Amino acid sequence: MSMNGCQGEGREENKSSLLGTIETRTFPIVPSHALALERLCSAISQLKTNPPLFTSGIIRLQVPIEQQMEGIEWLHAQDQLLPRCFFSGRTQIPKNSSLFLDISNGNGNGSGNWNGNGNGNGNGNGNGIGNWNWNGNGNGYKNWAYSNPVSVAGVGSAVFFRRLHPFSYSDWTSIKRFLSRECPLIRAYGAIRFDASSDMSSEWEAFGSFYFMIPQVEFDEFEHYSMLATTIAWDNALSWPWHKAINELQATLCQVSSMVVKLHKEAPRTFILSNNNIPSRKYWDLAVNRALQKISRSDSALTKVVLARSSRVVTAADVDPITWLACLQVEGQNAYQFCLQPPDAPAFIGNTPEQLFRRKWLDIESDAMAGTCARDEARLLIAETEIFDRGMYAGPVGWFGGGESEFAVGLRSALVEKGVGAFIYAGTGIVEGSEPSQEWDELELKVSQDSILAVVLFNKKEDVP
Repeated sequence: MSMNGCQGEGREENKSSLLGTIETRTFPIVPSHALALERLCSAISQLKTNPPLFTSGIIRLQVPIEQQMEGIEWLHAQDQLLPRCFFSGRTQIPKNSSLFLDISNGNGNGSGNWNGNGNGNGNGNGNGIGNWNWNGNGNGYKNWAYSNPVSVAGVGSAVFFRRLHPFSYSDWTSIKRFLSRECPLIRAYGAIRFDASSDMSSEWEAFGSFYFMIPQVEFDEFEHYSMLATTIAWDNALSWPWHKAINELQATLCQVSSMVVKLHKEAPRTFILSNNNIPSRKYWDLAVNRALQKISRSDSALTKVVLARSSRVVTAADVDPITWLACLQVEGQNAYQFCLQPPDAPAFIGNTPEQLFRRKWLDIESDAMAGTCARDEARLLIAETEIFDRGMYAGPVGWFGGGESEFAVGLRSALVEKGVGAFIYAGTGIVEGSEPSQEWDELELKVSQDSILAVVLFNKKEDVP
């Protein structure tokens, strides 16, 4: 159970009102993940006995870890916990874009020289939650600096955001309520459908038109160290009071494994029992020719359109989506890797090289994009031509933060579910002079060599001696 931050149809005042508090509290650094988990469990227990007075809010508790670990390995160890998410950037963030926090004073929540009554004496007006005196002068860790995470893995949702209607400004406002520039690592991870106006197929229903989550428990991988964090969110107006929120967080923490082992990034071999392509080869030829006719028209601004194919692959043995994603990390060193899995839903995973945009404060960078007119024509042509639900394939995948956001385009991706197999998505650009047969071969190459199936090393049953 969790709180849907977008719920409450017609209650716009709840979406625009400020939360009572948005806080990040940082504990002293510890040597290992197990000790970080122990510290967070203890802190949550004490916080439960000394709750905040606000009727709404979000609090993140975070423990830096000296041991450097991979986020994908941590997520693999939590294989029974849903929902879950994972995101790693395409390239390392430059040194000059580091986030700097003065832990003892930076966000109004000091974490030094704590005492039993929960009042911090960091270097100002913070609120501690422990009985620790870890730095005698009461200054805490001054000017602890860290760059943006290499990767982020999360399980459980402190708050999630899901609706069936197309993502709107109102929905963004609902998410923004839980974010703050002063708490840069409180982020909402998720994805948006490529075309929210299209019919939704059953495999995508749990995702809605969009799905974002702020994880209850989060593991952040940095270049030289790690961090374990918990986040609790509550709002009486959304029928999710403090006591419900903290009980759910404790239930999730009890299931988090402290044993994280090295993940062998080797793809398991299994048999393909069936592979069904939509569209078929015959329909693909018709679709490409239709696109070429549209491109050649003198009154069309369209010069290129990316048509896609969905391949439903059923395997003899289940394929673990996190193991699959780990293999993609090896193959895609200069790409975004992502995973998004709501409760009772397949996992949407991918390895995409294409950035949609990155925002830091008022600065926005983006890969080259088509003009509005051509983009609208392409979207209309895709809607009229394709006969399967793209879902979130080729849609925005990434995260919103208080001062920063980053999104990739969900290409080279798959929807993976136990007992069902996978829907594998691939597309190719159609331009003037494109040949349908060559473009089909390009799809086959992307699926079998250049993209997601390459790392799983499937064998056809008839090829086995």
